[in-house]
Amino acid sequence: MSMSAGSEGGEEEAISTINTTPLVDVMLVLLIIFLITVPVITKTVPLELPHAVNIPTETKPENITIAIDKDGKIFWNLTEMASSEALLEEAKKIAVVVPQPEVHIRADKEVRYEYVGRAIVLVQRAGILKVGFITEPPARGTARR
Repeated sequence: MSMSAGSEGGEEEAISTINTTPLVDVMLVLLIIFLITVPVITKTVPLELPHAVNIPTETKPENITIAIDKDGKIFWNLTEMASSEALLEEAKKIAVVVPQPEVHIRADKEVRYEYVGRAIVLVQRAGILKVGFITEPPARGTARR
């Protein structure tokens, strides 16, 4: 009784396919190890961060609204300011009132930033401490861009 382990004729053929099962096993083990160890390695300083709350603006009668249209025209409440100096003088009058009113800046979305920046600088030069921006909230259910 004899048994032939090779092919007939004496020629042996090499196996030309790669067995990837051990490679996949090793990669899965490494993936599991990384998933377990990464949260342990991450170190942070323990802090209690503030919570952001979107509070609607309380419109008080003493608040001042500065509006800037897309052409750069500045309005103090509903009155158009003739120049930057006129805005500065109005702001100086309000800066001495106790308690000092807040200034809310409303700017057109297409206005150049330099016009908004000039208005902020003028209000700060007058000595007004509380300056805020009024924006349009995003529509409900839409994502921010």
